[in-house]
Amino acid sequence: MSQKPTVLVTRPLPDTVMAELNKSFEITARESFLPLSLEEMQEALASYDGILPTLGDPLQADAFSGDMKCKMLGNFGVGYNHIDVVAARAAGLQVSNTPGAVTDATADIAILLMLMAARRASEGEASVRDGSWIGWHPVQFLGQHVTGKTMGIVGFGRIGQRVAQKARYGFDMDIVCFNAGFPWESDIPGVREMGSIAELMAESDVVSINVPGGPANRHLISDAEFDAMRRHGVIVSTARGDVIEEAALVRALTQGKIASAGLDVYEFEPTVGEELRSLKNCSLLPHLGTAALEVRTEMGMMAVDNMRAFFDGNPLPNEVFE
Repeated sequence: MSQKPTVLVTRPLPDTVMAELNKSFEITARESFLPLSLEEMQEALASYDGILPTLGDPLQADAFSGDMKCKMLGNFGVGYNHIDVVAARAAGLQVSNTPGAVTDATADIAILLMLMAARRASEGEASVRDGSWIGWHPVQFLGQHVTGKTMGIVGFGRIGQRVAQKARYGFDMDIVCFNAGFPWESDIPGVREMGSIAELMAESDVVSINVPGGPANRHLISDAEFDAMRRHGVIVSTARGDVIEEAALVRALTQGKIASAGLDVYEFEPTVGEELRSLKNCSLLPHLGTAALEVRTEMGMMAVDNMRAFFDGNPLPNEVFE
């Protein structure tokens, strides 16, 4: 390439990723940790050859209504519900993501949330920090023992299956799953597929939500699903925030329909409602799913590979079509 393609990187990335990008591209790197506005995104699409966006950057249909210089969106992340892929492709852009790199780390957070919620870890830690802990006694913070229980996995793709492996082999849990009719194969013995989410909820002691985001899965988990859960049930989510209807979750937790919850994602992220924040039986993390340097670096390198492939005229390693 006689002249390096211009690429906008919308959020700060690990130094090693930026160094690799600079080898092949003329980089503009935003220093802000916040998403672009729609106006900023439209300007970027008109000004750069490629954009490396991430979660929250506004790339719905209205972003592609103006002038378009950009030909490549190398998304940093496996989830791409912030991108209208059909509109992007209609505007002449290719889109890629970074699957695989996020699988294990996200599954780790699901297991962490399971333990935090089941064993009342957030509530216990808060008592130590605020000075209200009076010392050990036999009935303090009695939670649930998860070993040997049943975990239900809603969304049995890469991440869902990795959660299942950790639950099965780490905690001897039985596994049931619901995969919305999509075919799946697993080397975990004895996995049973449920015919509906309600059936899975009724069968499970712990439920892990692992479906992709997007309109089809918005409020997939709401009042009816919580009504089907066991009263001692625990639900955790590392999916996208609006898969669970937040108001319904608050009702389920306050009315005793379920025992506890653990969330890494939120319906109105980064805003977390006061009702949810006030609940002692809900453990909350700030979207830590892939927050490990090795993982974020690997994600970045995958995004670099996708970007290079496009500008070298080669097939994208991780192209997204819809």
